Amino acid sequence: MVFANTKVVAHRGAWKAHKLPENSIASLKQAIKMNCAGSEFDVRMTSDEVLIVAHDPKYHEMLIEETTYADLSKIKLSNGEMLPKLKDIIIAGMEGNDSTGLVCEIKPSKIASRNKDITNKTLQLVKALNAEAYVSYYISFDYDIIKHIKKLQPESKVLYLDGSKAPKDLSKDQIDGLDYAFFKMKKNPQWIKEAKDYKLILNAWTVNKIEDIDWLLDHGFDYITTNEPELVFKRINERANHED
Repeated sequence: MVFANTKVVAHRGAWKAHKLPENSIASLKQAIKMNCAGSEFDVRMTSDEVLIVAHDPKYHEMLIEETTYADLSKIKLSNGEMLPKLKDIIIAGMEGNDSTGLVCEIKPSKIASRNKDITNKTLQLVKALNAEAYVSYYISFDYDIIKHIKKLQPESKVLYLDGSKAPKDLSKDQIDGLDYAFFKMKKNPQWIKEAKDYKLILNAWTVNKIEDIDWLLDHGFDYITTNEPELVFKRINERANHED
């Protein structure tokens, strides 16, 4: 069965079915409870250089990189959690977890000079917490960020998100894989064989429809990144039982 080894990554944690905040400790814990292979989260840096986990550039209309953590954290998440620092997420991801890798997306700053700082501080924090084994891979839309990670830590796995480079170009730069929007993969199906020929990791986001899940399973993707991990697990099991 070509899909037997396809793994599920919870996009910003397993939040949707449980009405949890995205990028929260609760959504991460739920992904771990479900035995997802990965739980993805987004890293940004405040004006006072605190690494936090948040997707958008703004948090409740406050521009994250121009606001202190003290001011940002005055507004809690919808479940009462504090706006999580990256340190909190990593520690939560290490507790009672032997199944779910952390998938760390580094969001590029609009101030280019901050990108190396954010990246360096993220890698330093992971190392300080002895959490290297818990991080499955790093991802970013910024090619310089993932190349910088690979330069500093060749042993770390990095995947590119933007969907603008062919697998052979990624391989040339020692990038470990591609994690592209689903529509980009459908538009460039030749990239699938090319990625496999270069032994690159194949992932696609953010996939929440059965027909799209089936397409990725049929093409033997390594990972599926989804807001609905329950649906992907259900579909994998249905197909496995059907094959039996």
